[in-house]
Amino acid sequence: MVINNMHDVKIVFMGTPDFSVPVLEGLITNYDVVGVVTQPDKIVGRSKTPSFTPVKNCAISHNIKVFQPSKIKEDYNDILNLKPDIIITCAYGQIIPKEILDYPKYGCINVHASLLPKLRGGAPIHHAIIDGYDKTGITIMYMDEKMDTGDIISSKEIQITDDDNVGTLHDKLSQIGCDLLLETLPNIISGKINPIKQNDMEATYAWNIKKYEEIINFDKKTIDVFNQIRGLNPFPGAYSILDDKLIKIYESKIGQNKYDTPYEIKNIYKDGIGVSTKDGEIIITKIKPFGKKMMSVKDYLNGIKDKNSLIGKRFDTYEEIKGKL
Repeated sequence: MVINNMHDVKIVFMGTPDFSVPVLEGLITNYDVVGVVTQPDKIVGRSKTPSFTPVKNCAISHNIKVFQPSKIKEDYNDILNLKPDIIITCAYGQIIPKEILDYPKYGCINVHASLLPKLRGGAPIHHAIIDGYDKTGITIMYMDEKMDTGDIISSKEIQITDDDNVGTLHDKLSQIGCDLLLETLPNIISGKINPIKQNDMEATYAWNIKKYEEIINFDKKTIDVFNQIRGLNPFPGAYSILDDKLIKIYESKIGQNKYDTPYEIKNIYKDGIGVSTKDGEIIITKIKPFGKKMMSVKDYLNGIKDKNSLIGKRFDTYEEIKGKL
């Protein structure tokens, strides 16, 4: 619960994607957000129309000043001129310079989508699933000049289920981030906190997803393939190549058969295609064939006269696809 006199605290919020919007909305409802900092607009399409970030759209809808420095290390005076009491970041996308970190009397804090020191970096939600974590969460931390290394103020843990993908986990953590921040802020402002230093020896990293990490490597254990597919669903999407055509693969389940000759289509099921892995079988259940819409594999198979003709076909190997990038 946020107490009433906290409305006088002036906040500058820094964030960019959809993940940040519930956090910003919560702050707007409970505090005086005097400015929002987000990444520059992207130019899209032949018409070169500027595309606003989700955070910018939110700020505009609430008539809040928006700043979009291309290099915040060089262009930050407008932010300091707002005289914020505290600066809050959430998935902003640039390293914050010391001049900003040192300014607010209550400091600069960050809402990070992992249980630090685990999964420092820009893609903690993806990697929590891809790397096989059974739990993750939100950490509220003080910022310093390094990446996600500041003292921990508060955190909240949630379990990762087999039904989670990066989309569902994203939405859960975004709301938890909002709730935990609103619980934590009064204690920060009143000085009722005991920050904990991170143990760097326990740190793991979650770098932004590279293009080659989207390629499915069927020469891995079935559980690793399963985690990769759901850890990239719905964005950016895992993929492979079959018959020289790229296929995005969005959903799968673990089969019961045991194989050790990866990449080969072994079975056709009512609702899936069974592909061999290093130690078993992954059953692909939702795909987006090249040039077509996303569909269930059941619907995809309904469009093939001889479904069994797929058996024995092989997906391109990870090395073959990566070599063409």
